[in-house]
Amino acid sequence: MPTSSASTTDASAKSTAAGGGVQSLERAFDLLERMADAGGEVGLSELSAASGLPLPTIHRLMRTLVACGYVRQQPNRRYSLGPRLIRLGESASRLLGTWARPYLARLVEETGETANMALLDGDEIVYVAQVPSKHSMRMFTEVGRRVLPHSTGVGKALLAHTPAEEVRALLARTGMPAATEKTITTPEGFLDALEQVRRAGYAVDDNEQEIGVRCLAVSVPNSPTAAAISISGPAGRVTEAVAESFVPILQGVAAELSVALSNQNPA
Repeated sequence: MPTSSASTTDASAKSTAAGGGVQSLERAFDLLERMADAGGEVGLSELSAASGLPLPTIHRLMRTLVACGYVRQQPNRRYSLGPRLIRLGESASRLLGTWARPYLARLVEETGETANMALLDGDEIVYVAQVPSKHSMRMFTEVGRRVLPHSTGVGKALLAHTPAEEVRALLARTGMPAATEKTITTPEGFLDALEQVRRAGYAVDDNEQEIGVRCLAVSVPNSPTAAAISISGPAGRVTEAVAESFVPILQGVAAELSVALSNQNPA
């Protein structure tokens, strides 16, 4: 049977995109990411305003995502991320930790301290990989552990370039409970700390999550998902003096990890 011109045009629009990709897939994943950025639940009009796509197109894509279980329609007719994404996220997180481990092992070899990798998952920091120090006195952070960003070096590194109003909104949602007497507990104090991270190029957790523990952290540049790596150890070993030698090592490993996660080949 001959194909109508309307069908041909529609198929062409859906099957082509920049770089030869499938436009409808790119749009669907873009909507999922926008939903995650908005806290996991949005309305169609919000998605339309954020993405620039017309409402009929968004409605069609969302119907498909709902049917597949990746999105749920709430009783108030807003849409939320669906439970089927959890399995994908957990599998990807495990793989990310596996890919990162050789780089963390090199950090341990070069600094002597425990190396960690963490992601920003919603409003929380989640640790996805760790290689422990060989010292008898060393720091352990359980993989899968979740903490609030304001009391961690990796949290500061991950939020350093986030707009101030978004940081304030996150802190308002989570609160700023004190893990220790040195934890930053005011939005102004935390924003000042982020400014220091931007100036210095690295973040410090100075006894803020646990007394006696100091941590140095940097973000992984251009990572497909916001990630940071860190080294942590007793405050008596991870001093301001050793930061001068440890930070360039952290930054170099982060740059190499960025290339690996982006599936690029180093020049």
